[in-house]
Amino acid sequence: MKDKKHDQVQSRRLFIKTASAATLTTVIAPTILKASDKTGRKNLVIGQGEHQYEVFHQWAKLPDQFSWQTTHNVAVDADGLLYVIHEGRIEEPDHPSIFVFDQTGKYVRSFGNQFQGGGHGIEVRTEGNEQFLYVCAYQQVKSFAKMTLTGEVVWEKYAPMESGVYRADEDTIREKRWGRDAFMPTNFAFLEGGDFLLADGYGSFFVHRYDKDGNWISKFGGPGDGKGKFSTPHGIWIDNRPGRETQIVVCDRAHHTLQYLTLDGKHLETLEGYGLPANIDTWNDLMLVPELHARVSILNKQNEVVARLGADVERVTTNLDDKAVKEKIRQRPQEWVEGKFIHPHDACFDANGNIFIAEWVATGRVTKLQHVS
Repeated sequence: MKDKKHDQVQSRRLFIKTASAATLTTVIAPTILKASDKTGRKNLVIGQGEHQYEVFHQWAKLPDQFSWQTTHNVAVDADGLLYVIHEGRIEEPDHPSIFVFDQTGKYVRSFGNQFQGGGHGIEVRTEGNEQFLYVCAYQQVKSFAKMTLTGEVVWEKYAPMESGVYRADEDTIREKRWGRDAFMPTNFAFLEGGDFLLADGYGSFFVHRYDKDGNWISKFGGPGDGKGKFSTPHGIWIDNRPGRETQIVVCDRAHHTLQYLTLDGKHLETLEGYGLPANIDTWNDLMLVPELHARVSILNKQNEVVARLGADVERVTTNLDDKAVKEKIRQRPQEWVEGKFIHPHDACFDANGNIFIAEWVATGRVTKLQHVS
């Protein structure tokens, strides 16, 4: 799931330094309320001020014939259905990688076994009067696809060889291989007019621009030390919140930063103080940033942090360079703390401002945060 050559070299010391040095964010002290404190609700309530949420861990329920297989990303359609993509297991090719749940967490349908072992990014996009899923997969799959909401493939594409950054035959060879000449796409962002962006977050570190039919147009970024260059550009989004100029924001994960760029990929500013930021979503004036370092941040229109949810940063990141320690927490749900996160990998708002979070943990976990304030 991680590009070990790049992410693991980013030490916990670097994260703590960047977190404390953040100049464009305001650190908010965490709050966890018991139901009996003020809300009268059955579950824990976390958050601060206007941004408080009742916590429903393991909100989505799978039928017995399926299993959670490292949850990766989430997306909500116009009817409030939640789509969850798993990385999945390559040795279980008949198991779906995409699951759909209703607003109560009840299973609706599943599909997408072609992404098993590499399922990663998923988004819902409205085009005219129709909605479509955009899905990308890394590892041995190395593809991205447009699908209907029930799983029919509209088109599926592979490495854009015309970009000039990939090894020969990268668009035809299905093997798991890391490197800057590999194609390992992670997430999408959508532009007005039909074009979209695809972040090659584990491969070349470029962001590719495509037209509405999935034809390659151009690229920007690539590996480097920041200011328009990236180290694991894992998440990407178009920030068009009211009152802001429309810009691209990239989760430059291994640098622990968010980079803002113009719509043609020119660097504008860098926001520091994040712990392996993984992806972005926006709702009204708010921006949501899930961080693999055990928390989810909410930013206001000025990009000030107004809440940090479920933070368990110190416990999860202590001895993070020790793989045995890290894997122990990730693989042992009995060590997880109620109301706190381990590795938030993606998060999204629904139409009412509730939040869904998928965590990169071995058993999978999808949490719903019900807005209460």
